Formats: sequence, structure tokens, C-alpha cells
Amino acid sequence: MFYYAHSGIRYLVLLLAVAVLGYSIYGIVTKRPYDKTMRVLGSSFAGSMHLQILIGIALGLTGRFAPQVMGHVMMMLFAAAAAQIPVSVMRRRAPEDRSYMPHLIATVIAIGLVYAGMAAIGRPLIG
Repeated sequence: MFYYAHSGIRYLVLLLAVAVLGYSIYGIVTKRPYDKTMRVLGSSFAGSMHLQILIGIALGLTGRFAPQVMGHVMMMLFAAAAAQIPVSVMRRRAPEDRSYMPHLIATVIAIGLVYAGMAAIGRPLIG
């Protein structure tokens, strides 16, 4: 059960990553002020990464654990941290100092780490 949930939710994570990338690029190009939509998208992306970690831990506790999974786990932890950093930083900045660029950079890094983590266990990012 956890295996199928963990495998299925990755598509939600990727969908939210694409939404964050698209909206942050849109915000940068149009020079619009940082808004609630970006905050919600960034938080949703980070939250979905955290959910994946929790399901992955549950999956590991069920005994489906191979040596190469350790590389996967570490990459995913770093990816979740990368997704969370801009959300936390932007929350603490003054409204006039908030920008879209940290979300764009952190999401690209997070997706790169997700790809590396998936490659560690020999799985494709999509498929």
C-alpha cells in the first residue's frame, strides 16, 4: 500500500514543481509583486515533498529496503530541504523584499535532486 502511494504521489510533487516553476517565471517576467499564490504554491510543493518523506519512511519500516535506497533517501531529504528553504526565507522577509527568484532556483535544485534520487534506485522520473 505504501509503495503505491509513494509511487503515485510523485506525480503530484512533479505537478506542483511545474506549477511553482511556471508561476515564478511568470512573476519574474511580468515584474509583479510577490503574492499569496506564490506562497501557497511553494508551500504546497514543500508539503508534498514532506509527505513523500513520511510515506517513504513508512515504506522503509515495512521492510522494503535495499542498500541502494540509502542514496535515494539522502537525495530526497536534500530535495525536501531545498523546497522548504525559499518558503521559510520569504515568510521572514519584509513584503517589499520578497521575490520569485528563490522559488525558481530552489525548485530547479529540488527537481534535480529528485532526479538523482530516482536514478539511485534505477527508476525513471516519469513512468
